[in-house]
Amino acid sequence: MYKIRIVDASDDDVADTLADLHQSTFFGAAAMPRFDLGAWWLAYRGDDAVAFAGVVPSTHIRNCGYVSRVGVLRRHWGHGLQIRLMRAIEAQGRRMGWDNVVSDTTDNPVSANNFIQAGYRLYEPEVPWAWSHTLYWRKWLR
Repeated sequence: MYKIRIVDASDDDVADTLADLHQSTFFGAAAMPRFDLGAWWLAYRGDDAVAFAGVVPSTHIRNCGYVSRVGVLRRHWGHGLQIRLMRAIEAQGRRMGWDNVVSDTTDNPVSANNFIQAGYRLYEPEVPWAWSHTLYWRKWLR
């Protein structure tokens, strides 16, 4: 059984765990996020952290959260962890009074399909912030 908890990323041990999971799931293909910004979650199997997610206020859309990262160790794929973490982010966004949550995927069909399954829709931002072939996702929270 997996448990998901919001964590205090200002704690050095938690920040180290987040950094280790980031490296183990993104393999250096994405810049290390600032764990001191936003809200972060860890998914555990027993005492082992096996997945993580984070959200920060969007710098592109007013009253909106940006899902900055969701990473799941490969051996734990297929258990719905990415979607469960996204739902935790959405619940936090509702508590914060955000209108919606956005994110993006680039060359990642597994994550794109999870965004679709979780009710996100493709959209075109007024000012794209990533690559020309990036897909942008939005879910309305209200």
